[in-house]
Amino acid sequence: MINKNDSYFMKLVLNLAKKGEGRTFPNPLVGAVVVKDGIVVGSGYHSVFGSDHAEVVAISDAGALANGGDMYVNLEPCSHFGKTPPCANLIVKSGIKRVVIANVDPNPLVCGRGIEILKKAGVSVKVGVLAADAKKLNKVFFNSVRKVGKAKSYVAVKMASSLDGKIASKTGDSKWITSPKSREFVHKLRLKFDAVLVGIATVLKDNPALTSHGFGKNPVRIIIDPELKIPLTAQILNDFKSAIILFADSNSVSKAKTSMLKKKGVYIVFIDGLFGENKFKYIIDKLNKMHIYKVLIEGGGETVGNAIEAKIVDVFYQFVAPKIIGGRDAKTSVEGSGVSLVKNAVHIKLSIKKIGLDYLLIGKLK
Repeated sequence: MINKNDSYFMKLVLNLAKKGEGRTFPNPLVGAVVVKDGIVVGSGYHSVFGSDHAEVVAISDAGALANGGDMYVNLEPCSHFGKTPPCANLIVKSGIKRVVIANVDPNPLVCGRGIEILKKAGVSVKVGVLAADAKKLNKVFFNSVRKVGKAKSYVAVKMASSLDGKIASKTGDSKWITSPKSREFVHKLRLKFDAVLVGIATVLKDNPALTSHGFGKNPVRIIIDPELKIPLTAQILNDFKSAIILFADSNSVSKAKTSMLKKKGVYIVFIDGLFGENKFKYIIDKLNKMHIYKVLIEGGGETVGNAIEAKIVDVFYQFVAPKIIGGRDAKTSVEGSGVSLVKNAVHIKLSIKKIGLDYLLIGKLK
């Protein structure tokens, strides 16, 4: 029999957790409250990927009142060092005497270990309050974690060009090469992926949103930006639509810029030697470990070229508009180093369909 008070406070937790919707993936939606003598004295939720966990925020909010209180949280507190220290240890240190949990964390790194830490420290633990509601809230997270151990994330490349392979004119103008129907198709295509990835040149030139434009859940936005050139005014940093991950070169960034980006909720992954060197295999492996299993690369030409050279691409979506742009200085859909001999070209198996005024070529690597 579920205690009515436990159910009441867990409902508060679930409502708090929902506030992070769209911005925490691949992390789950988590809320937490600290209760003392039947009164909520601290509350919090995981607001954006890479930020403090809900338990940390709630305990900080409660301060000294956490000692001797109860905590309600919809997912088992973590037990390992990840982007933040273990929440289970913090709960013990705070003096909380009872923890009520909706769901055990399916992540193999946690999965009962957080509960074990609490119990060994003498904290009373109750599991299963509003479990079905909590699991429904984090359906995407539960489904993604089941895929742990997948060898490589599935990678698709989306390109849009004129008939002569140009993605912009010689002046850099690219709006719009393809038709509205093609662009709508891309917005819906993003729904099938955990993340959309672009290079910093695309952000600087087009200032894209990289969202599903209202058709459904927005993917995580990933930007390869070795020197953190992204402007703080960029649309992607200020629309609060979904989580943002930047890959940067640890040797080429400003600490001040890093701090400002983190304040905007951006999660930065540092890689030594990223600048000027193709690190795509490492990036895709890192995303896989972050439970991002389906990645859509949308350019630009250098980024696509690097992805092809790294041999991490599974399928291509090439939109071709019936237009000729021309110009030896106009950018093409695939750049990078390229092959020296035609016999070493990447061979793909194509299928073709008409989308609005354009043609979509779907190519699977042979």
